[in-house]
Amino acid sequence: MNTSHLDGVDALFLRASKVSRRTALMAAAGLLALPAARVAFANTQPASPELWPNASQVPGGVARLSLGPAAVRPAAHAGEVPLLVLGDVIEWTALVGIALAARPGPASIEVQVDGGQAQEIRYTVAPKKYAEQRLKVAPGTVDLSPENEARYERERAHLATVMATFTEPLPPSSMRMRVPTPGRRSSSFGLRRVFNGQSRNPHSGMDIAAGTGTPVVAPLQGRVIDTGDYFFNGNTVWLDHGGGLLSMLCHLSAIDVKPGDTLQTGERLGAVGATGRVTGPHLHWGVMLNRTMVDPALFLSA
Repeated sequence: MNTSHLDGVDALFLRASKVSRRTALMAAAGLLALPAARVAFANTQPASPELWPNASQVPGGVARLSLGPAAVRPAAHAGEVPLLVLGDVIEWTALVGIALAARPGPASIEVQVDGGQAQEIRYTVAPKKYAEQRLKVAPGTVDLSPENEARYERERAHLATVMATFTEPLPPSSMRMRVPTPGRRSSSFGLRRVFNGQSRNPHSGMDIAAGTGTPVVAPLQGRVIDTGDYFFNGNTVWLDHGGGLLSMLCHLSAIDVKPGDTLQTGERLGAVGATGRVTGPHLHWGVMLNRTMVDPALFLSA
């Protein structure tokens, strides 16, 4: 297999209503289970400047699906992958990361309340066309040697375990993120690059142009779950924000944290660099939700 990407990050992913007050209080008291009909036709929540992440039901976006009231947090899954569920007994919401490779059209998740029968929630993925960039480069910059291919495969197997991390969700008020380093956003999320006529995976994060040594901070409170020097990503830090919401910060010149460290929003974790498979210093920031890379801009207020 030939794997390529000039900044390298995306190669990792070649192979992965409101209710009445009375009803809500009954649910809180454990007197009302979430009805099957309500689950099956739960409302999609529209985008709002007061909600993070903002809803965007397109490939690479996030669906906010209302689960209604329940006395305990419902369990939601997309296939076998657990989903982030936030809220309270009055209103629970499932946040669903939609893969860039997702086909527009109907989609669904399964929800189970307090050990009851699983119910299906349906929603629709709308189409979105991302930009495309065609480049001609030397063959050696896109094709891996057998040694580098073997290293990539080892790293990919390790990172699959990192990306499967799922811990207790954080409170809803903590979902708003901050940009992890100052600078110009130099590459669009979802941009598809075509090297020498061969299409590669779309860009799965936000690139921020900044000089080597510029501080990089945690975009949201979380726990460091992995650090390392990877072939494509260079020096990388992974943060677990809870409920399958992860951040990946790549190409660092310095890593100032270690696995197990807990960081608050805005706390330094490293510095911008040009490590890994890159053409110059910048930060690649990826946000993963239910093992799917989504647009980090949906978590930002501006």
